[in-house]
Amino acid sequence: MALPNVAYFSMEIALDQSLATYSGGLGFLAGAHMQSAGYLQMPMVGVTMLWSYGYYDQRINQNGEVEVAYIRKHYDFLTDLNVYTTVKVFGEDVKVKAYRVEGDLFGSCPVYLLTTDIDGNSEWARRISHKLYDGDEKIRIAQETILGIGGVRILQEVGYHFDVVHMNEGHALPAAFELLRQFNGDLNAVKKKTVFTTHTPVAAGNEVHWVDTLIEGGFFAGCPREKAIELGGENFSLTVAALRMSRVANAVSQLHGLVANKMWDWVQGRCPIRAITNAVNQHYWQDPRFASAESYQELLDAKKEMKKDLFQYISDTQGKRFDPNVLTITWARRFADYKRAWLILMDKPRIEKLLNENKVQLIFAGKFHPDDTMGKEMFNKILKESYNMKNVVVLPGYELALSAKLKKGSDIWLNTPLRPFEASGTSGMSANLNGALHFSTYDGWTVEGTFPGINGYTVEYPGLDDDIPWEERHWKDHQCVMNTLENEIIPTYYNNPDEWARLMRQAKRTAEAYFNSDRMVIEYYNRVYKPIAHGGSQAGQDEEGTDAKIAENPNLDAWTFSNIK
Repeated sequence: MALPNVAYFSMEIALDQSLATYSGGLGFLAGAHMQSAGYLQMPMVGVTMLWSYGYYDQRINQNGEVEVAYIRKHYDFLTDLNVYTTVKVFGEDVKVKAYRVEGDLFGSCPVYLLTTDIDGNSEWARRISHKLYDGDEKIRIAQETILGIGGVRILQEVGYHFDVVHMNEGHALPAAFELLRQFNGDLNAVKKKTVFTTHTPVAAGNEVHWVDTLIEGGFFAGCPREKAIELGGENFSLTVAALRMSRVANAVSQLHGLVANKMWDWVQGRCPIRAITNAVNQHYWQDPRFASAESYQELLDAKKEMKKDLFQYISDTQGKRFDPNVLTITWARRFADYKRAWLILMDKPRIEKLLNENKVQLIFAGKFHPDDTMGKEMFNKILKESYNMKNVVVLPGYELALSAKLKKGSDIWLNTPLRPFEASGTSGMSANLNGALHFSTYDGWTVEGTFPGINGYTVEYPGLDDDIPWEERHWKDHQCVMNTLENEIIPTYYNNPDEWARLMRQAKRTAEAYFNSDRMVIEYYNRVYKPIAHGGSQAGQDEEGTDAKIAENPNLDAWTFSNIK
């Protein structure tokens, strides 16, 4: 039986450093999905936006503070399809043009890029595809309308016959409303073609807009107000509507599956939420020097060479010299408050003692949303502290290329989200592929892939899930981080290199075994895509029945994840 043709809609897709169509983790995940689909030759295409200015360029200004810069991008490697469609957005007919990333360019499946920044559009309409995640609400709604409605129409214009529309987050929801229009309001017909991935339990990641604003924006493709409210509420939730318009949805780790089912349990008429754990593309992220290393000494030697490469970059760009013999800890991800970049610095004298004694080196990197004042202040505070602290550096411009350098050149990959707000957190997987041991709070994929004493370290203690004030939680987590660092990590790194090499080897093996996106894409086909396209096989129906029971009582699924607290 032939596999279904899948159209994967995502507001951001990270395929290569040279193509600035992503901001961070969601884009990295989407890029891995596209790369593995291409590698496995699965019948899939991606649909995203061609951002004229990317997300933003991050750099340090003359005052020693971070600044946001927008630089227009020009690409000469995209295929100009000379294909257009028109979408009505806030009463204006907006022209949409499509380009394509050919599969052999970056080793992915074909990816279609949409732009409104073309002649014939008004200045406002051109602005729609200028900046990823524009802070202007109307522009943001317009971006999602173009992605979803414009994306469906462009695929139909080029003759790509999709069996499944995969909405990667709620941004692509207008695609489901466009299908609803084309199916003359038949919601069941839409559900047969639509699946949805929810990525976060954080409120800011589950977008809400007043329904009338969305109607004005053309978001619903002509769907009546009453029907829109029935699907997503008057204060319209994209996630809620996506759960009601899809045949099946998925969370992005096993723990997130439990959290998501509990979080959305109140939604009447929602689809089942399964758990498919995120993964990273091994072919893209893993350094060949580490991939081919076998003996303990070869692993240690490869890591030292990769550290030298990273430290040369730090020296060249920041004027700080790091020692490849010193334990190097990296915190690199989006600067959002719940991710707690500052956690390891809470007791400054305690961490400074380790820094001043050359026991550890600390690297921070990451971007914040341009409108996130708290994230920017957090970045600047750590940046300013780094100027006067030994063995600490903050690196701007955290994108694919820098991310790869950090994952290859770090000994410890530090992940400190406030549990249970990290749905997955895939960066530790690609770090593991390069022998950087994951050291994380017990959240996201850590629960199923980081095993103390085997391949990394976790922040766990009695009362982990007790209902306590966040300030107390921060201190408990910090103390556990420091105790583990001082009593386990540092002694092992310096006094038992063979044991450290064994941990690196096992981190590499576990990442290769399960957290490779080739596995993830196959799992999507087997558990999400195929049952939809084939009208619901008995296996698909059986799994849906199980999913319905889990939705009613998430605890029924706990036996599957015996190491989840």
